[in-house]
Amino acid sequence: MAEVSLVISSYIASDITSDIEMISEWLARVGSSIPRGFSRHYILTLLKEKPMTGKEIIDKATLQTDGRWKPSPGLVYPLLGRLLDDGLISENDDGRYSITQKGLSIINDLETLNSVVHRQLDAMLRVGTIGAAVATDLVDRVITIGSAIGTHADILSKEERAKYRQFLLSELKKLDEQEKRKPERVEKVNVE
Repeated sequence: MAEVSLVISSYIASDITSDIEMISEWLARVGSSIPRGFSRHYILTLLKEKPMTGKEIIDKATLQTDGRWKPSPGLVYPLLGRLLDDGLISENDDGRYSITQKGLSIINDLETLNSVVHRQLDAMLRVGTIGAAVATDLVDRVITIGSAIGTHADILSKEERAKYRQFLLSELKKLDEQEKRKPERVEKVNVE
């Protein structure tokens, strides 16, 4: 889940139209395996620009990706229904969907988080290797984000809490496995 979030964060910026090339390259690599959550973010971003029908959303995605990704009506319409139920969008009299104030707030928060993560990744890539200071700073930021999620766990659904718990357990398992593989450091002692 964290890897998917990093992929999405590195390829989706606040101005989706300026990232068409990056999205197209990414889609060429992953094919039709669109990460969970991408479609929700994509639709909210499109509706931030202007109201659209479900068909217009499908057509826009197909056009922007040169046909590499054509979301099906079976994906788009149920997702629009969930976004309506969550109060993130509303349906207009003409059949188009508009983003609500709540939806704008959510997408703005996601774009802010994306911007922070994107800057962090850019900085790490410029460094070339992750030094101890960068790694420590990144761990501190992950802890801060994790604490914020934990603090607001009461507003997460049971499914979201289960995903968060599973992610944390998975990452702990990875750390334990790395520790087992790491040879113990032996300090050299100068004997004179």
